[in-house]
Amino acid sequence: MSERRMREVHDATTCAVAACADLIGTKWTSLLVHDLSEGPRRFTELEHACPGISPRTLSERLHMLELAGIVLRASYPESPPRVEYQLTGKGVALLPIIEEMRTFGHEWLIAEHDHEHVDRRPRVGVRP
Repeated sequence: MSERRMREVHDATTCAVAACADLIGTKWTSLLVHDLSEGPRRFTELEHACPGISPRTLSERLHMLELAGIVLRASYPESPPRVEYQLTGKGVALLPIIEEMRTFGHEWLIAEHDHEHVDRRPRVGVRP
């Protein structure tokens, strides 16, 4: 295995971690990808799933994700017109990251949840 080295400057055009952080670090983006992991969703379904998001921000995030190739927007010529959003293959490739975020949140950030909390943080200054 080759030696891994961090770049001196974390720029989204040359650093893979910075590029990924720019994408999923934008507010609401991770939640939208998480919601879309269960299948196609309409705009109003996504809006209801993210209390506090404005319609304008939701529209901007979906458009950004569409331009990035993460989300596909499908319009159906019905009356009234129907628009659905779904993950592309590239979007599906983000799901392991989203799953790890969920796992981290359950283990380290959310105290009340369905399973027993296991504190895996190292104990500094505590003897076994």
